[in-house]
Amino acid sequence: MSRILILCTLLATAFAQSEPAKPKADVIFIHGNIYTGVVDPSALGAGKRAEAIAISGDHIVAVGKRDDIMKMKGPDTRIVDLGGHFVMPGFNDAHTHIVAGGLEKMEVDLVGVKALDEFRERLRAKAEAAPAGEWVVGGGWDETLWPVKVPPTRWDLDEVSAGHPVFLGRVDGHIAVANTRALQLASVTVATKEPAGGKIDRDEGGTPTGILRETARDAVTAVIPKPTHEKLRHAIDLALEDLASHGVTSVQDFSSWDNFAIFEEIEKEGKLTARISEWLAFDDSVEELNRKRASHPASDNLLHTGMLKGFMDGSLGSKTAALLAPYSDDPGNTGLPQYTQEKLNAMTKERALAGFQIGLHAIGDKGVQMALDAFAGAEKAAKDAGVKAPDGGANFRLRVEHAQVTTPQQFQQFKDLKVIASMQPNHLLTDMNWAQARLGSKRVETSYAWAEFLRRGVVLAFGTDYPVEPVTPFRGIYSALTRMSEDGRKSYPGQKLTIEETLAAYTTGSAFAEFAEKQKGKLEPGMLADFIVLDQDVTAAAPPQKILQIKVLRTVLGGKTVYEAK
Repeated sequence: MSRILILCTLLATAFAQSEPAKPKADVIFIHGNIYTGVVDPSALGAGKRAEAIAISGDHIVAVGKRDDIMKMKGPDTRIVDLGGHFVMPGFNDAHTHIVAGGLEKMEVDLVGVKALDEFRERLRAKAEAAPAGEWVVGGGWDETLWPVKVPPTRWDLDEVSAGHPVFLGRVDGHIAVANTRALQLASVTVATKEPAGGKIDRDEGGTPTGILRETARDAVTAVIPKPTHEKLRHAIDLALEDLASHGVTSVQDFSSWDNFAIFEEIEKEGKLTARISEWLAFDDSVEELNRKRASHPASDNLLHTGMLKGFMDGSLGSKTAALLAPYSDDPGNTGLPQYTQEKLNAMTKERALAGFQIGLHAIGDKGVQMALDAFAGAEKAAKDAGVKAPDGGANFRLRVEHAQVTTPQQFQQFKDLKVIASMQPNHLLTDMNWAQARLGSKRVETSYAWAEFLRRGVVLAFGTDYPVEPVTPFRGIYSALTRMSEDGRKSYPGQKLTIEETLAAYTTGSAFAEFAEKQKGKLEPGMLADFIVLDQDVTAAAPPQKILQIKVLRTVLGGKTVYEAK
């Protein structure tokens, strides 16, 4: 052997010995059409694609071509063949109420009811099956779907409630109807005064009709017996199953604080199948908020507390959203603001100075303006005082939840203040039934304005508002792409998004909104191994109606399969 050949052999051996060994993966998923969520600038903003993912622990260690990823296979590595199916980051729902979603599955389901008679029959069936004297509760009714578009009354309920007290919420979650027995137990009578931020509907004689708007509902909810621990646990289990089967791996949730202990219980059992960032109530005292924030490690990427949630107003469908000008179909009504501006400003400032992220529910343009004005003063005060945001940075990532009705001037205010627009595109599918009537043609043009927010550089975080809307993200994707009703008969053509923009809002945008963009939203090394497998490529679905039929085949959380279609 020549000296040159010997030297080349020695150099090659030395190089091979110095090259670091590739880490071995716990599991490798192969043969996938993987949409990583990482933008490919050479493909006009399209998401980069890969064939395989290697996972160690609960994080991704490599994404790429099959042959490259298989080099990380060790003697104990498990191989999962994805069968060529489409893979994408798990959905991060930026706005949910998961306990309410689970409880709704156990109560009177009035979603989609097309007439008062059908409403009454569903109530009758539940009341007749319930033990004597037990409360009958539920929700989901929408009178705008009925031939006679008038809300139900206490007397409509009395005839079919078999002596039970009854309380049934509207689909938007901002008004409810109670029967006579429920009103009696709550001491709601002709003499009852209107509560601040609420309204009791009355007939011509002043007698309550049973319709209770916003804070007026509190009198009844206060006398409804609280669900047992067992019932709440069952409700949460049902909701988690719902999330997993629809590809939702993370939620930013607002449920009662009493339920947080049950979330912790489920986590300790190793049965938490979605990451939960649990919001705290804006109205709680700062002392109480600090106590709750300190009760669970912020570093727990499976469960932790998150932002503070407050309510500026109600909903458009129930005519309680706060508007700058009266409702087009109710000229004497501008909605029900829940705070004075002075009180809101003071509370927001106090909580920002305590280092909390804040998100304010605001659907009407007046509610939005109140939130923006409060944010402007609060963040300035925090910065002047040297208070850091929850991630240690300077941007508190303040959020307006819903932001449905907006003025042209407010878009720039969102941008200037770096306020996140946390929106639910599926709401447009429901609100098509009344938005034009409530707002008129001019205001509708700048409502549900997803594209305009993006054009101005405002971060969009998408969610569903589950159970106000079904938990499936695919309705929202369809709505964002088409702005058409599910049957294709109604259309609000402006403000459409591309599929890449929509998926980003449901993944990277919603991750940013909870300070988690370095952990989730993309499929790349170092990120949490949260992804879903679909029966078709959502980026290539044509016509768009096919998106509504997409099925989730597998949901993976931290590298472990938490749902698999049968």
